Amino acid sequence: MSELVESIRERYLAALDRIAVAAKKAERAPGSVKLVVVTKAQSLEVTRAVIEAGVKILGENYPEEGVMKLQSLPEFSAVEWHMIGHVQSRKARIVAGNFDFLHSLDSLKLAKRLDRFCGEAGRALPVLLEFNVGGEESKGGWFASDESRWQEWTAEVAEILALPNLKVRGLMTMPPFGETADASRPFFVRLRRLQEFLASQFPQADFRELSMGTSFDYEAAVEEGATFVRVGTAIVGSRNY
Repeated sequence: MSELVESIRERYLAALDRIAVAAKKAERAPGSVKLVVVTKAQSLEVTRAVIEAGVKILGENYPEEGVMKLQSLPEFSAVEWHMIGHVQSRKARIVAGNFDFLHSLDSLKLAKRLDRFCGEAGRALPVLLEFNVGGEESKGGWFASDESRWQEWTAEVAEILALPNLKVRGLMTMPPFGETADASRPFFVRLRRLQEFLASQFPQADFRELSMGTSFDYEAAVEEGATFVRVGTAIVGSRNY
């Protein structure tokens, strides 16, 4: 095992251990949390090392970059490739045809395009609905910082749930940056309350997954109910933009 693979594997296993501790603290099963290792802006060599270190789920932010990597590493067919970054509507075809999961579905327009392209490709795409629980203009997703206004976009959610080639599996958020991990906690709690609200509005739907938490605050996210955490630099190291 190369030195790079070994160092990544060591940090990966350490992150899994920390997730297990956080899950136990919250009286949750460690297996209920899935670790997405973020490889955006990492070289193909580093991405290969991540897979060889035992990582099962990779997260990419840019469709073209992600597709280049997955097409260059066809021998690792068991790995899941998740799109976790903002997707422009004009790049919906790339995502629909190549990725195993989308964490960042942030509009009805994008949903309709993804559904059409998935239909043409003969595949269904699991997706998470992205919500902006911090109210930041710079962040994507439906605005959900004001709980009294949640009812306003339920009609759009209903339209997305009816699309035949998208499989809604839950919610995602990226909270405002704070000085400590605990600063993120209120936003994780808000997303969990939103999950409960949507489950009550659409009891036939599946909102089981919550994608929240990064290298900075993933343990707090697990304690507040995350089922996906997205960890990059803490495992792979700094990015090379």
